[in-house]
Amino acid sequence: MAEALRSLYVCVVFSLSLMSFALAQGENYFIFHGFSDSNLHLDGVAEIQPSGLLQLTHFDSTIAMAHAFYPFPFRFNTSSSQSLSFSTNFVFAMDDFGHRMAFVISPSMDFSKAVPGGYLGLFNYSNNGLSTNHILAVQLGSVLSPEFYDREYNHVGININSLISNQSASASYFSDEEGIYKDMSLEGTGPIQIWIDYNAAEMLLNVTLAPIKVPKPSKPLLSKPLDPSQILLDSMYVGFSASTDADGSYILGWSFNRTGQAQNLDISKLPPVPKDPSSFLGRILTSIMLACPFIPVIGTGVCVYIDMKKKYEEVYEDWEKEYSPQRISYKQLYTASKGFRDSELIGKGGFGKVYRGVLPSSNKQIAIKKVSHDSKQGMKEFVAEIASMGRLRHRNLVKLCGYCRREGELLLVYDYMPNGSLDKMLYSNTSPKLSWFQRFRIIRGIASGLLYLHGEWEQVVLHRDIKPGNVLLDADLNGKLGDFGLARLHDHGGNPQTTKLVGTFGYMAPELIRTGKATTCTDVYAFGVFMLEVACGKRPIEQRGLPKRGNLVYGVASSWERGSILDASDPQLEGAFAADEMELVLKLGLFCCFGNPAARPSMRQVMQYLDGDVLLPDVPSTSNITSLFTANDETPDDEIPFPSLFGNGSVAAVSSTDSILVVGR
Repeated sequence: MAEALRSLYVCVVFSLSLMSFALAQGENYFIFHGFSDSNLHLDGVAEIQPSGLLQLTHFDSTIAMAHAFYPFPFRFNTSSSQSLSFSTNFVFAMDDFGHRMAFVISPSMDFSKAVPGGYLGLFNYSNNGLSTNHILAVQLGSVLSPEFYDREYNHVGININSLISNQSASASYFSDEEGIYKDMSLEGTGPIQIWIDYNAAEMLLNVTLAPIKVPKPSKPLLSKPLDPSQILLDSMYVGFSASTDADGSYILGWSFNRTGQAQNLDISKLPPVPKDPSSFLGRILTSIMLACPFIPVIGTGVCVYIDMKKKYEEVYEDWEKEYSPQRISYKQLYTASKGFRDSELIGKGGFGKVYRGVLPSSNKQIAIKKVSHDSKQGMKEFVAEIASMGRLRHRNLVKLCGYCRREGELLLVYDYMPNGSLDKMLYSNTSPKLSWFQRFRIIRGIASGLLYLHGEWEQVVLHRDIKPGNVLLDADLNGKLGDFGLARLHDHGGNPQTTKLVGTFGYMAPELIRTGKATTCTDVYAFGVFMLEVACGKRPIEQRGLPKRGNLVYGVASSWERGSILDASDPQLEGAFAADEMELVLKLGLFCCFGNPAARPSMRQVMQYLDGDVLLPDVPSTSNITSLFTANDETPDDEIPFPSLFGNGSVAAVSSTDSILVVGR
C-alpha cells in the first residue's frame, strides 16, 4: 500500500511539473523563473543547480565554455522582415572577473568546433566574421580582447557573425529619476536585468540594462538599425553562450517572445545567487566559519590568494583608461608564457627579454617583450604612442597587439613570427641559408613597410632601430619590421621632438650621433646599412682590424670605387643571384648612407628604385666615393664633390671628424 501511494505521489508531482512547464511556454514564447524543469539543451560546463539557478561557468573552470539553449527552434519568418518582432528579458549575475557571455540567436546548437576565451564559445579562427554563420548575439563582457577591438573591459556589444562588435558601449543604464546614464559593473554587483527588443516597424534592435530592483529604463543603452532577413534563417534557436577566465556566471530567469514583447520576470520568484558572489575572499571567510577544524588549511589558502593577487598586480593610472583597448592584463601574459619560463624565452639583449606565449582568451600565438622603464616622466606620452602604433596595419609590419605595465616593467605584445629574426637566419650555422630571391623580397618588403610608416599612415612614425634583429620572418619567410619599443610619432609637416640618442651603433647616422635627433633621414640611413648587411652577409661593424677596414659601408664603397662592387656580395650566395639586382641593392644601400642627410633618397624614392620605376643615378667616375659617407655640415655648397643625386639637398664635402666609421659596436 505504501509503495503504491509513493508511486502515485511521484506521478502527481511529475504531472504537475509537466503542467507547469507547459504553462510557461507556447509556440512563440516561454518564461522561466529558475530552470529546474526547463529541459534546456546544455553543453560544456553549463549545469542547473538544485535551486533552479542556471550556472554557465564555474569558479574552477579556468578556461571553459558553456551553452544553454531552448531545446526547440522558432520560426522567424525572415522572408517577411516587416512582421518579425521579437523580445527577450533575462536576469544574470557574474562573479569577480574574467567573463564573457552572450544571448545568442543561432541556426544550430552544435558549437563543437567553437573556441573558448575571446571567441565566446561561438566561433573559431576560421569562421569568425563569415556571413554564413547567421548568428546574432548580444555580448556581455568584463574582459578586454584587443584582437577584436574591444574598447572597454566592462562592455555590452551587438555582434553579427563576428566577435568584432558592430556596436558597443560601456555598461550603464538610464536613470529615469535623475535623467542621466549611470555606470554599472557587470561583475561582482549582484543580479542585473537586460532587455533585448527588436521592433520590426522601426527595424531597430534595442538593448537595455538595469540593476535588478530598477524598472526597465525608458532609454536603451544600445540601438542599432537592423534587417534580420540579412542575418537570420527561418528556423533559429535562442540561448546563451559563455566563456570565462575565472569564477562563475549565472542566469536566474529568462523570458522570450518571438511575436512581440517578452513577459517581465517576477523578481520574487527567481532563485538566489551564491552568497557574496562579488567576493572570492568573502566565500573563503564563509567557509572558515563553517569549517573551523580546517582553519590552518583555509588560512594558507587565503595567503595563497593574496599572494596570487600581488603576483598579477599591475600599474594602472586614471589616464590609461582611454588606452584600455591596447591594454592586456598581466595575468593573461603570465599565463600565456607559462610564468615567463626560460623554456619560452626566444630572445634577449640590452632591452630585456622576449618570450613566446599563447593568449588563453583566444589561443593566439604572441611574442612578449619585457622592457625596463623605471622613469615615470614621459610614461603617459610613451603609452599614448604605443597605443597609437597598435593601430598600424601593413603586411610588412609586425602587429603590436598591446601593452601591459607592472612595477618597473613595460611589456609589449606582438604577433608571434615562427621563423624568428632575420639576424638569426643570416648568421646562424644551423638554419638554412636564405636565397637571393628571399633576401631581395625581404628588402623590398621592409622598404614598403617603412614607406607606410614615413608617408602613408596618419602620422609619421620614426622606427629608430632598423636592423636584421628587428626584422622577423613569418611562416613563408616574408620580412616584417617589428619592435616599436623605441619608435616615436609626429604629425606630417611637423618636427620630431626626439633628442635622446637611441638605436644600435653601426646603424646610426652621423648626425644622429651628434645631435640625438631622429628623423626620417636617420631611418633611411639605418635601412641603407640594413640593405648592405642582407646583401653582403656581414655585420655593419666588425670587431677585428682597423675601424675603417671593419666597417661594412666603407668596404662596399671601396669595392665600388675599384669598379668591382659585386665582390662585396655574400660569398655564401656563390654567385647565385641576379647581378643587376645585387648591384642595385649595394649602390642604393650606399646612397641611403650618404653623410649628408639631404642627399639620401626618401623611402618613396627607394621603392621606385627597387621596383625599377626609376633608374638609379650613377656617381661620376672622378668622385672619391668613400668620402661621401662622412659629413661636415659647415662645408659650403660650391665644395660639393658632385651635384645632388636626387634634386633636393646637397652632398657635403667630407671630414673624418664625427664619422660613424670609427664608432665601435
